[in-house]
Amino acid sequence: MTIVVPVLIGVAYVVVNSLIREPHRQAVNALMIAGAGAAYLSGGGLGVAELGFTAVMTFVAYRGLRSWNWIGVGWLLHTAWDIVHHVKGSPILPFEPGSSYGCAICDPVIALWCFGLVTNGPRRSSRACRRGAAAASSSPR
Repeated sequence: MTIVVPVLIGVAYVVVNSLIREPHRQAVNALMIAGAGAAYLSGGGLGVAELGFTAVMTFVAYRGLRSWNWIGVGWLLHTAWDIVHHVKGSPILPFEPGSSYGCAICDPVIALWCFGLVTNGPRRSSRACRRGAAAASSSPR
C-alpha cells in the first residue's frame, strides 16, 4: 500500500488535469509546480535551503508556462526534495511521517505525463491545440 496509494494519487492528478483544456492546463500545472516548491517552507526542515529550493522551483514554474518539459523537470526536482526530507525525517505533512516518501513516489508519475510519455500526455494535446489554432487562423473565411 505504501507504493500503490501514491501511484493512484498521481494517476488521479493526471486524470483530473486531463479534464482541463489547453492552454489552461499548462498554466494550472505551472502554478502547481510553484506551489510544490513552497510546500516545505512552513516545516523548515532544511533551514535556509528551503528558500533556495523555492526560488529554483519558481524559476522552473515560470519556464513551465511555455514548456511542459520544465513542468516535468519540476516534478522530478520535487521528488528529489521529497527524498531528502524523508531521509532527514522532516515530512511534508508533519502529522504523517511517510508523507514525503509517498510524495516521492507520486511525483514521477505526474512527471511522466508531463513529458508526454504516457497516453494522452499534455505535450500531444498542446501540439494538437497549436495545430488546430494555426489551421483556424490560416483558413479563408
